[in-house]
Amino acid sequence: MGTTAARFLQDLDPGRRPDLSETTAGTLRLDMRGDGCTDHWYLTVADQHVQVTRSADDADLLVRADRAVFDELASGQLHLAEALLRNELTVRGDMALLLLLRRLFPGPADARHPRALGRAALARREGSR
Repeated sequence: MGTTAARFLQDLDPGRRPDLSETTAGTLRLDMRGDGCTDHWYLTVADQHVQVTRSADDADLLVRADRAVFDELASGQLHLAEALLRNELTVRGDMALLLLLRRLFPGPADARHPRALGRAALARREGSR
């Protein structure tokens, strides 16, 4: 497996993240269950910056799952929407912030942008003429 969610969050760059909307702001709490305890990670998002601390304070969005699920998200082996649809995680609060969380976690290592796939298909089609 790749990195753990705890390591991923500890190493998350607090600098500006241009992939986040300038108008998005809020707080998220990630509750990771495992080994008979729950680890709480608190993310504060404002002005395209993400600050990560350890806190069980109330947040605009609360996401709960087993530590293994968060580990798979952090390593790019599992997509957030897939985990949600499989009921592997629960969410309560501002669902718009869930989209932000999706941007923070990496995608699969072998993922390609849909436009790149379309361009490659077009090139193959034009090459076969």
